[in-house]
Amino acid sequence: MSRSNWKTPFIDKSLLKRLTPQYEKKPTWSRRSTIYPAAVGLKLQIYNGKDMISRKIKPEMVGHKLGEFVTTRKNFIAKKKR
Repeated sequence: MSRSNWKTPFIDKSLLKRLTPQYEKKPTWSRRSTIYPAAVGLKLQIYNGKDMISRKIKPEMVGHKLGEFVTTRKNFIAKKKR
């Protein structure tokens, strides 16, 4: 379910405080936050449910959610029986 057009994009307060290069090494658990233009160029660590995955924020990512760029599931490859 997406947010209504008349609402502003959501960003977690704790993440908003950390949009400076000095805090870019600290992880974030807020996958629901929208990427702001102030975060472009930062390297954030995003939680995928098991590990912290680091992603560099690019200009094309602005307006999307943080969780869209970190996969939460592994690919399953079935082995053939001999």
